[in-house]
Amino acid sequence: MISRRQFLRWIATLGAAGAFAVTYGVGIEPLLRPRVARYDLRPARWPDGLELTIAALADIHACRPWMTVERIGSIVERTNDLGADLIVLLGDYTTGHRFVTGPVESGDWAKALAQLKAPLGVHAILGNHEWWEDRSVQQSGQGPPRSRRGRRAPSR
Repeated sequence: MISRRQFLRWIATLGAAGAFAVTYGVGIEPLLRPRVARYDLRPARWPDGLELTIAALADIHACRPWMTVERIGSIVERTNDLGADLIVLLGDYTTGHRFVTGPVESGDWAKALAQLKAPLGVHAILGNHEWWEDRSVQQSGQGPPRSRRGRRAPSR
């Protein structure tokens, strides 16, 4: 049988872990510099001497105060400086929660991301946050979400 003291200690530990997770997720992680991780992959049957560099950006979660258009612009600049052959955008451009001081409109972050340049192109998919953020699409069960309508393919 669990004592009242053990139960209260368990509740306090659970509360402290939750507070830490929220503090990290809302107050620390958004302020960190984006990480560049390099992987040297050699798939089976990949031709010798064929080099392909891919830059992948994911989970931008555009919102104020953490991921402003200016910060997205600096990430775009840093990504372009990598000189990748191909750039892939892996979704979650919108924030999807209400603990922000303001949204960054899809047209604004799309304009910043349109500055990405790669010889083999910039390719994007939508993430779950794009669907969560648009209630009208959720209710109707069809149609592109607002963030897709705000995104324009860059002219090349």
